[in-house]
Amino acid sequence: MRRREIIALLGGAAAAWPLVARAQKSSSVRRVGVLMSAASDDSYGQANSAAFAQGLQQLGWEVGSNIRIDYRWGAGDTERFRKYAAEIVGLSPDVILGTAASIVRALQEASRTIPIVFVTTVDPVGSGLVASLAHPGGNATGFTTTEFSQSAKLLELLKQIAPNVTRVAVLRDPFVPAGSGGFAAIQTAAPSFGVELTPVGVHDGEEIERGITEFAHRPNGGLIVVGPTSSMTRYRDLVVDLAARYRLPAVYSGSAYRSTNALMSYGADAIEQYRRAASYVDRILKGERPADLPVQAPTKYRLVINLKSAKELGLTVPPTLLATADEMIE
Repeated sequence: MRRREIIALLGGAAAAWPLVARAQKSSSVRRVGVLMSAASDDSYGQANSAAFAQGLQQLGWEVGSNIRIDYRWGAGDTERFRKYAAEIVGLSPDVILGTAASIVRALQEASRTIPIVFVTTVDPVGSGLVASLAHPGGNATGFTTTEFSQSAKLLELLKQIAPNVTRVAVLRDPFVPAGSGGFAAIQTAAPSFGVELTPVGVHDGEEIERGITEFAHRPNGGLIVVGPTSSMTRYRDLVVDLAARYRLPAVYSGSAYRSTNALMSYGADAIEQYRRAASYVDRILKGERPADLPVQAPTKYRLVINLKSAKELGLTVPPTLLATADEMIE
């Protein structure tokens, strides 16, 4: 081979090397899809997604370096859940984070092979998402948000802060386990607290406003929001505003209401769940199967009381209740 041909060959190889190196680096980047139930501008959803990314970072995953995260925001709309589930599956991610039972169901309809880690999900066994908590058995595992019995705790808290309440409107989605099971738990406990229950549907904003407005016409009323569910996240601000307008003492399930003027909220710490979800995503990316990772229950519940809202309603928070609060907003 002549000297000029050798130089040309070596030059071509040198020019091709950066392309090969970039291709190798690109192939080492893992891909994670995230389908959130909240809207993209929702502060609660943003805080949760940030906690998930932070959890991954603490485990050595750097966005833009060795991992890519593709977000979709469902804004509490089941039609969007199905649309975005198909989009995310189409991206062929290594694992997907799903943030509600209805979202996980949509993801499983789109793929039964891509691993799914879920958070803030109620009754994954009853919903058909996993075979059992100890042995999920399929392509999904994750973290449950509450047990149905916890909904009775909401009624207990309401009576503690507003003992004169004898009528309670219960906002729930009857078509999801969190709504139907939670309401059943409150029904069981209601006689011992001497309250009359009125179920209110949450199909859309008009149904919510109509139900609360009609309920508020009579005195001694209070409000319980069962969940957390995607539909309640979607209409969170509306419900809080209606409760304030009609001066209804209200207790809300979950931590999504912390950033609002909600009187009191109680439920699993969502931020902690998203951080814990990062550990399951990490283990799956390193080769473990979701079928072998047990579904985990909440390790921490948070009681948040808004003292300003209590004052506006003319309520005095009992010292015993203040002593058990994890956070008080003034």
